[in-house]
Amino acid sequence: MKMIIKNPSQIVTCSSFEGKNGSKMQDLNVLSDSSLVIEEGIIKDIDKTNIILEKYDLNEYEIVDATNKALLPGFVDSHTHFVFGGYREEEFSWRLRGDSYMDIMQRGGGIVSSVKSTKEEDFDTLYNSAKKRLDSMLSFGVTTVEGKSGYGLDMDTEIKQLQVMKKLNEDHVLDIATTFLGPHALPKEYNKDEMKFIDFMIEKVLPRVKEENLAEFADIFCEKNVFEIESSKKYLNAAKEMGFKLKLHADEIVRIEGAKLAGEVKAVSADHLLQASDEGIKSLVDNDVVCTLLPMTAFSLKEEYARARYMIDNGACVALATDLNPGSCFTNSIPLMISLATIYMNMSIEETINALTINAAKAVFREKQIGSIDVGKKADMIVLEFPSYKFLSYHIGVNIVEKVIKNGKLVFDKTKGGILC
Repeated sequence: MKMIIKNPSQIVTCSSFEGKNGSKMQDLNVLSDSSLVIEEGIIKDIDKTNIILEKYDLNEYEIVDATNKALLPGFVDSHTHFVFGGYREEEFSWRLRGDSYMDIMQRGGGIVSSVKSTKEEDFDTLYNSAKKRLDSMLSFGVTTVEGKSGYGLDMDTEIKQLQVMKKLNEDHVLDIATTFLGPHALPKEYNKDEMKFIDFMIEKVLPRVKEENLAEFADIFCEKNVFEIESSKKYLNAAKEMGFKLKLHADEIVRIEGAKLAGEVKAVSADHLLQASDEGIKSLVDNDVVCTLLPMTAFSLKEEYARARYMIDNGACVALATDLNPGSCFTNSIPLMISLATIYMNMSIEETINALTINAAKAVFREKQIGSIDVGKKADMIVLEFPSYKFLSYHIGVNIVEKVIKNGKLVFDKTKGGILC
């Protein structure tokens, strides 16, 4: 497959082979009067349009005319829970009337409710519903997504979720980075003995996940009255010894210094961080841990947003992700997330784009292959309906992705009815 993307008004390269931190997040490296050549799914050449058109035989290439349209790297959604059974619409109504997330969990709702539904659904049912969610993500310009297990809390259902993701990674055009999140909640049968459950995960489940190559990352919900620092540290260190890369749900609801722990174990990312302390943020910066912020979850829970501005101003590498899940954030809307980041979290549109591309790629340990438009990287890109990247925040809450190119192939085109693969 050979393609030339001709004459976009802007090529927003986000150029880098590593994440961008602090003030570097402001730099998008935007090119004008340029075109781009793709061969075998890889970006081969970027140059002035007249040079590209003289240098290559156009008869050998599929031509995508992007005149008056901006070209950007494909978005990377680096924190989702997109494989799950059932829904929790009733809980959302409870939250609207004022019930807290933790109150709902304590009376049998929350994660435990999704666990019951996920256990009851078979492989094919989970596969088909998850595939529809991936299709929706693709339409928003997402070309790589991270997916977590965590709605099993046992051996069989956790493995089933991971096997669904493995099969979808083989079948679907999106690339899936898979994360094992066995310690997502504490089952009632463990009688609040979180360490006993952690031992089960370490001794029984993690080895099987590793043996069957079902996950790249290991994650834990490090939270007060769920898995606190001591048990989280034990689990993460054991997972690291087995060869997993590490992630944490950290300091989301109560400040227990999960961010500090993420720095200590040198996790790839620490996620949520609504309650992260100054010391915790410094630990993340000092240990090169990506701060993955999930503004739509805070929006849905009516909580204060994570301190993106403080983090960036103090040198953090900030990523943004949707946190699509059936409870606290049932949405995968990239436009809504961009609006929240720019309007309510005081991030510039430039910082927001880097957070959704190169920094999100770093959050899934793929910054060398994706996340920017650089020669040698995978040709994962989106074409907007408008001539400037600034329309992403200006056209509030509207999906303006016209085309998606994945591995050098046109896989979504709004002008041709949507998904093409």
